Amino acid sequence: MTSTSNIVRMVLGLAVLATGVIALVAVLRPTSAPASTSVFTSSEQCKECHAQIYAEWSVSWHAQAWSDPEARALSNDFQNTDCIDCHASRPVFETGIGQRVLPRSARRGEGIDCIACHALPDGHVSGGLMAGTRDVPDAACRPVALRDLGAPAFCGGCHDQHKTVEQWKATEYATRGVGCVECHMPARGKDATKGHDHTMHGGHDIELVKRAVELRGKRDGDHWVVEVENVGAGHHFPTDERSRAADVFWRPLGASTPWYHAYRFRSPYRHEVDLQDTLLPAHATKSITIDAEGAIEVALYYKTKPYYTDPSHPDPEREATLVHRIELKP
Repeated sequence: MTSTSNIVRMVLGLAVLATGVIALVAVLRPTSAPASTSVFTSSEQCKECHAQIYAEWSVSWHAQAWSDPEARALSNDFQNTDCIDCHASRPVFETGIGQRVLPRSARRGEGIDCIACHALPDGHVSGGLMAGTRDVPDAACRPVALRDLGAPAFCGGCHDQHKTVEQWKATEYATRGVGCVECHMPARGKDATKGHDHTMHGGHDIELVKRAVELRGKRDGDHWVVEVENVGAGHHFPTDERSRAADVFWRPLGASTPWYHAYRFRSPYRHEVDLQDTLLPAHATKSITIDAEGAIEVALYYKTKPYYTDPSHPDPEREATLVHRIELKP
Protein backbone atom coordinates (compact mmCIF):
# COMPACT_ATOMS: atom_id res chain seq x y z
CA MET A 1 0.00 0.00 0.00
CA THR A 2 2.78 2.36 0.95
CA SER A 3 4.63 1.46 -2.23
CA THR A 4 1.57 2.31 -4.33
CA SER A 5 1.19 5.74 -2.63
CA ASN A 6 4.84 6.56 -3.34
CA ILE A 7 4.38 5.73 -7.00
CA VAL A 8 1.32 7.97 -7.22
CA ARG A 9 3.13 10.84 -5.52
CA MET A 10 6.07 10.38 -7.88
CA VAL A 11 3.85 10.51 -10.98
CA LEU A 12 2.07 13.64 -9.73
CA GLY A 13 5.40 15.27 -8.99
CA LEU A 14 6.70 14.55 -12.47
CA ALA A 15 3.50 15.98 -13.97
CA VAL A 16 3.87 19.20 -11.97
CA LEU A 17 7.52 19.47 -13.01
CA ALA A 18 6.67 18.97 -16.66
CA THR A 19 3.99 21.65 -16.45
CA GLY A 20 6.51 24.07 -14.98
CA VAL A 21 9.07 23.35 -17.67
CA ILE A 22 6.49 23.93 -20.41
CA ALA A 23 5.46 27.23 -18.84
CA LEU A 24 9.10 28.33 -18.56
CA VAL A 25 9.78 27.47 -22.20
CA ALA A 26 6.72 29.48 -23.23
CA VAL A 27 7.99 32.51 -21.30
CA LEU A 28 11.55 32.30 -22.63
CA ARG A 29 10.64 31.50 -26.28
CA PRO A 30 11.58 34.40 -28.65
CA THR A 31 8.63 36.47 -29.85
CA SER A 32 7.60 35.35 -33.34
CA ALA A 33 6.99 37.69 -36.28
CA PRO A 34 3.70 39.62 -36.22
CA ALA A 35 0.72 37.44 -37.07
CA SER A 36 -1.33 40.06 -38.86
CA THR A 37 -0.77 43.00 -41.20
CA SER A 38 -2.96 45.03 -38.85
CA VAL A 39 0.18 45.81 -36.84
CA PHE A 40 1.31 47.92 -39.81
CA THR A 41 -0.88 51.00 -39.84
CA SER A 42 1.35 53.62 -41.48
CA SER A 43 4.22 53.99 -43.91
CA GLU A 44 6.11 55.63 -41.05
CA GLN A 45 6.63 52.12 -39.67
CA CYS A 46 8.56 51.17 -42.81
CA LYS A 47 10.99 54.08 -42.51
CA GLU A 48 13.38 52.54 -39.98
CA CYS A 49 14.26 49.52 -42.13
CA HIS A 50 13.72 51.07 -45.57
CA ALA A 51 15.02 54.62 -45.21
CA GLN A 52 16.01 55.18 -48.85
CA ILE A 53 12.80 53.76 -50.25
CA TYR A 54 10.77 55.80 -47.76
CA ALA A 55 12.63 58.98 -48.75
CA GLU A 56 11.93 58.33 -52.43
CA TRP A 57 8.29 57.50 -51.84
CA SER A 58 7.72 60.55 -49.63
CA VAL A 59 8.41 62.93 -52.54
CA SER A 60 6.55 60.83 -55.10
CA TRP A 61 3.14 61.56 -56.59
CA HIS A 62 1.93 58.37 -54.96
CA ALA A 63 2.58 59.99 -51.58
CA GLN A 64 0.87 63.19 -52.78
CA ALA A 65 -2.14 61.42 -54.25
CA TRP A 66 -4.44 62.81 -51.55
CA SER A 67 -2.83 66.22 -51.02
CA ASP A 68 -2.13 67.17 -54.66
CA PRO A 69 -3.99 70.47 -55.28
CA GLU A 70 -4.81 69.47 -58.86
CA ALA A 71 -6.30 66.16 -57.78
CA ARG A 72 -8.38 67.90 -55.15
CA ALA A 73 -9.59 70.53 -57.60
CA LEU A 74 -10.46 68.04 -60.35
CA SER A 75 -12.29 65.78 -57.88
CA ASN A 76 -14.16 68.70 -56.27
CA ASP A 77 -12.12 68.15 -53.12
CA PHE A 78 -12.91 64.43 -53.37
CA GLN A 79 -16.64 65.07 -53.31
CA ASN A 80 -16.42 62.87 -56.38
CA THR A 81 -15.99 59.83 -54.18
CA ASP A 82 -15.00 57.56 -57.07
CA CYS A 83 -11.60 59.25 -56.99
CA ILE A 84 -10.94 58.16 -53.39
CA ASP A 85 -10.62 54.52 -54.45
CA CYS A 86 -7.28 55.18 -56.14
CA HIS A 87 -6.07 58.22 -54.23
CA ALA A 88 -6.35 56.55 -50.81
CA SER A 89 -6.65 52.88 -51.57
CA ARG A 90 -6.75 49.76 -49.49
CA PRO A 91 -4.15 47.07 -50.35
CA VAL A 92 -4.14 45.88 -53.94
CA PHE A 93 -3.70 42.27 -52.83
CA GLU A 94 -6.87 42.58 -50.76
CA THR A 95 -9.11 43.07 -53.78
CA GLY A 96 -7.00 41.06 -56.20
CA ILE A 97 -4.56 41.71 -59.01
CA GLY A 98 -6.19 43.65 -61.84
CA GLN A 99 -9.34 44.39 -59.85
CA ARG A 100 -10.40 47.93 -58.99
CA VAL A 101 -9.13 48.83 -55.56
CA LEU A 102 -11.34 49.87 -52.66
CA PRO A 103 -11.08 53.12 -50.66
CA ARG A 104 -9.86 53.25 -47.09
CA SER A 105 -11.15 55.58 -44.40
CA ALA A 106 -7.97 55.91 -42.33
CA ARG A 107 -4.69 57.81 -42.93
CA ARG A 108 -5.81 59.12 -46.30
CA GLY A 109 -3.16 61.80 -46.08
CA GLU A 110 -0.53 59.18 -46.92
CA GLY A 111 -2.05 58.70 -50.38
CA ILE A 112 -0.82 55.56 -52.12
CA ASP A 113 1.41 54.33 -49.35
CA CYS A 114 3.67 51.33 -48.72
CA ILE A 115 0.80 49.32 -47.28
CA ALA A 116 -1.44 49.89 -50.30
CA CYS A 117 1.05 48.19 -52.60
CA HIS A 118 2.83 45.70 -50.36
CA ALA A 119 0.46 44.45 -47.66
CA LEU A 120 -0.84 40.91 -48.02
CA PRO A 121 -4.24 39.91 -46.64
CA ASP A 122 -4.42 37.91 -43.42
CA GLY A 123 -4.09 34.23 -44.07
CA HIS A 124 -2.26 34.67 -47.38
CA VAL A 125 -1.10 31.30 -48.67
CA SER A 126 2.55 32.38 -48.50
CA GLY A 127 2.34 33.06 -44.78
CA GLY A 128 3.98 36.42 -45.35
CA LEU A 129 2.80 39.82 -44.26
CA MET A 130 4.20 41.91 -47.11
CA ALA A 131 4.96 41.30 -50.77
CA GLY A 132 8.51 42.03 -51.82
CA THR A 133 11.24 41.00 -54.23
CA ARG A 134 12.78 38.37 -51.94
CA ASP A 135 11.88 36.16 -48.98
CA VAL A 136 13.03 37.43 -45.58
CA PRO A 137 11.14 35.31 -43.03
CA ASP A 138 12.94 36.73 -39.98
CA ALA A 139 12.19 40.39 -40.82
CA ALA A 140 9.48 42.23 -38.90
CA CYS A 141 7.24 42.53 -41.96
CA ARG A 142 8.04 38.97 -43.10
CA PRO A 143 8.20 39.79 -46.85
CA VAL A 144 7.78 37.11 -49.48
CA ALA A 145 8.87 37.36 -53.11
CA LEU A 146 5.84 37.69 -55.37
CA ARG A 147 6.24 38.32 -59.09
CA ASP A 148 2.74 39.82 -59.21
CA LEU A 149 4.12 42.88 -57.44
CA GLY A 150 5.92 43.99 -60.60
CA ALA A 151 3.31 42.95 -63.15
CA PRO A 152 1.42 45.58 -65.20
CA ALA A 153 -1.84 43.99 -64.03
CA PHE A 154 -0.85 44.93 -60.48
CA CYS A 155 -0.82 48.60 -61.47
CA GLY A 156 -4.08 48.14 -63.37
CA GLY A 157 -6.23 48.30 -60.24
CA CYS A 158 -5.76 52.08 -60.42
CA HIS A 159 -4.00 52.87 -63.67
CA ASP A 160 -6.32 50.96 -65.95
CA GLN A 161 -9.30 53.14 -65.07
CA HIS A 162 -8.47 55.02 -68.27
CA LYS A 163 -7.18 51.90 -70.10
CA THR A 164 -3.46 52.55 -69.70
CA VAL A 165 -2.67 48.87 -69.14
CA GLU A 166 -4.95 47.90 -72.01
CA GLN A 167 -3.03 50.33 -74.20
CA TRP A 168 0.26 48.73 -73.13
CA LYS A 169 -0.97 45.25 -74.07
CA ALA A 170 -1.17 46.31 -77.72
CA THR A 171 2.45 47.50 -77.86
CA GLU A 172 5.78 45.93 -78.75
CA TYR A 173 6.79 46.51 -75.13
CA ALA A 174 4.26 43.95 -73.98
CA THR A 175 5.54 41.49 -76.56
CA ARG A 176 9.09 41.95 -75.26
CA GLY A 177 8.02 41.75 -71.63
CA VAL A 178 8.85 45.38 -70.83
CA GLY A 179 6.29 46.51 -68.28
CA CYS A 180 5.47 49.51 -66.10
CA VAL A 181 8.31 49.00 -63.62
CA GLU A 182 11.08 49.25 -66.21
CA CYS A 183 10.18 52.87 -67.06
CA HIS A 184 8.42 54.18 -63.98
CA MET A 185 10.50 52.46 -61.27
CA PRO A 186 13.93 51.99 -62.89
CA ALA A 187 16.46 49.78 -61.15
CA ARG A 188 19.14 51.53 -59.11
CA GLY A 189 21.73 49.07 -60.41
CA LYS A 190 22.21 47.32 -63.72
CA ASP A 191 20.82 44.07 -62.35
CA ALA A 192 18.32 45.55 -59.87
CA THR A 193 20.30 44.18 -56.92
CA LYS A 194 20.02 47.60 -55.30
CA GLY A 195 16.27 47.70 -55.72
CA HIS A 196 13.98 49.97 -57.71
CA ASP A 197 13.45 53.71 -57.51
CA HIS A 198 10.25 54.45 -55.58
CA THR A 199 10.03 58.07 -56.75
CA MET A 200 7.47 56.75 -59.24
CA HIS A 201 8.44 58.77 -62.32
CA GLY A 202 5.38 59.50 -64.40
CA GLY A 203 3.31 62.22 -66.02
CA HIS A 204 4.71 64.90 -63.71
CA ASP A 205 8.30 64.13 -64.75
CA ILE A 206 8.93 66.36 -67.75
CA GLU A 207 12.14 64.52 -68.68
CA LEU A 208 10.17 61.28 -68.96
CA VAL A 209 7.57 63.10 -71.06
CA LYS A 210 10.28 64.43 -73.37
CA ARG A 211 11.65 60.92 -73.96
CA ALA A 212 8.18 59.69 -74.86
CA VAL A 213 7.78 61.62 -78.11
CA GLU A 214 9.68 63.17 -81.00
CA LEU A 215 8.73 66.34 -82.88
CA ARG A 216 9.88 66.95 -86.46
CA GLY A 217 8.71 68.66 -89.64
CA LYS A 218 9.28 69.01 -93.39
CA ARG A 219 8.16 71.10 -96.34
CA ASP A 220 5.55 69.53 -98.60
CA GLY A 221 4.57 71.76 -101.53
CA ASP A 222 2.96 74.92 -100.23
CA HIS A 223 2.63 73.83 -96.62
CA TRP A 224 4.50 72.29 -93.71
CA VAL A 225 3.93 68.80 -92.38
CA VAL A 226 4.68 68.44 -88.69
CA GLU A 227 4.98 64.96 -87.18
CA VAL A 228 4.70 63.85 -83.57
CA GLU A 229 5.81 60.26 -82.98
CA ASN A 230 5.31 58.21 -79.83
CA VAL A 231 8.79 56.70 -79.56
CA GLY A 232 9.17 56.01 -75.86
CA ALA A 233 5.84 55.61 -74.05
CA GLY A 234 4.65 52.08 -73.51
CA HIS A 235 1.07 53.32 -73.88
CA HIS A 236 -0.83 56.19 -75.48
CA PHE A 237 0.49 59.74 -75.14
CA PRO A 238 -0.52 61.34 -72.88
CA THR A 239 -2.32 58.72 -70.83
CA ASP A 240 -4.06 57.93 -67.56
CA GLU A 241 -5.60 61.17 -66.26
CA ARG A 242 -8.08 62.70 -68.71
CA SER A 243 -6.98 66.12 -67.53
CA ARG A 244 -3.63 65.69 -69.27
CA ALA A 245 -3.13 67.22 -72.69
CA ALA A 246 -0.36 67.86 -75.19
CA ASP A 247 -0.71 70.63 -77.74
CA VAL A 248 1.12 71.50 -80.95
CA PHE A 249 1.51 75.25 -81.55
CA TRP A 250 3.22 77.24 -84.31
CA ARG A 251 4.01 80.81 -85.29
CA PRO A 252 6.22 82.62 -87.84
CA LEU A 253 9.87 82.26 -86.91
CA GLY A 254 11.18 85.30 -85.07
CA ALA A 255 7.73 86.76 -84.55
CA SER A 256 6.46 87.92 -81.19
CA THR A 257 2.88 87.09 -82.09
CA PRO A 258 0.79 84.68 -80.02
CA TRP A 259 1.00 80.99 -80.81
CA TYR A 260 -1.46 79.42 -83.25
CA HIS A 261 -2.95 76.16 -82.07
CA ALA A 262 -2.53 73.24 -84.51
CA TYR A 263 -3.50 70.04 -82.70
CA ARG A 264 -4.35 68.58 -79.29
CA PHE A 265 -3.66 65.11 -77.89
CA ARG A 266 -6.17 64.29 -75.15
CA SER A 267 -8.82 61.83 -74.02
CA PRO A 268 -12.01 63.70 -73.08
CA TYR A 269 -14.12 63.21 -69.99
CA ARG A 270 -17.38 61.28 -70.36
CA HIS A 271 -19.42 64.49 -70.30
CA GLU A 272 -17.41 66.00 -73.16
CA VAL A 273 -19.49 64.17 -75.75
CA ASP A 274 -18.57 66.58 -78.54
CA LEU A 275 -14.85 65.80 -78.31
CA GLN A 276 -12.92 62.91 -79.83
CA ASP A 277 -10.20 60.85 -78.19
CA THR A 278 -6.97 62.00 -79.87
CA LEU A 279 -4.36 60.21 -77.76
CA LEU A 280 -1.29 59.04 -79.69
CA PRO A 281 -0.77 55.25 -79.42
CA ALA A 282 2.67 53.76 -78.83
CA HIS A 283 4.78 53.51 -82.02
CA ALA A 284 2.27 55.72 -83.89
CA THR A 285 2.90 59.01 -85.71
CA LYS A 286 0.50 61.91 -86.11
CA SER A 287 0.96 64.18 -89.16
CA ILE A 288 -0.29 67.76 -88.87
CA THR A 289 -0.55 70.15 -91.81
CA ILE A 290 0.32 73.81 -91.26
CA ASP A 291 -0.41 76.31 -94.02
CA ALA A 292 2.40 78.83 -93.84
CA GLU A 293 4.71 80.17 -96.54
CA GLY A 294 7.84 81.17 -94.68
CA ALA A 295 9.92 79.86 -91.82
CA ILE A 296 8.06 78.86 -88.69
CA GLU A 297 8.77 77.59 -85.23
CA VAL A 298 6.76 74.70 -83.85
CA ALA A 299 6.41 73.67 -80.23
CA LEU A 300 4.86 70.80 -78.35
CA TYR A 301 3.53 71.79 -74.94
CA TYR A 302 2.25 69.54 -72.17
CA LYS A 303 -0.08 70.29 -69.28
CA THR A 304 -1.73 68.33 -66.48
CA LYS A 305 -4.79 70.59 -66.37
CA PRO A 306 -7.16 70.22 -69.33
CA TYR A 307 -8.22 73.79 -69.99
CA TYR A 308 -6.52 77.10 -70.71
CA THR A 309 -7.70 80.22 -68.91
CA ASP A 310 -8.73 81.67 -72.27
CA PRO A 311 -9.42 78.77 -74.68
CA SER A 312 -9.81 81.15 -77.62
CA HIS A 313 -6.31 82.58 -77.05
CA PRO A 314 -4.28 79.94 -75.16
CA ASP A 315 -0.96 81.00 -73.70
CA PRO A 316 1.16 77.83 -73.48
CA GLU A 317 4.29 79.66 -72.33
CA ARG A 318 2.46 80.68 -69.16
CA GLU A 319 0.14 77.73 -68.55
CA ALA A 320 1.95 74.68 -69.92
CA THR A 321 5.40 73.09 -70.03
CA LEU A 322 7.54 72.99 -73.15
CA VAL A 323 8.37 69.47 -74.34
CA HIS A 324 10.04 70.09 -77.72
CA ARG A 325 10.60 73.06 -80.06
CA ILE A 326 11.85 73.05 -83.65
CA GLU A 327 12.53 75.63 -86.35
CA LEU A 328 11.44 74.92 -89.93
CA LYS A 329 12.93 76.92 -92.79
CA PRO A 330 12.20 76.66 -96.56
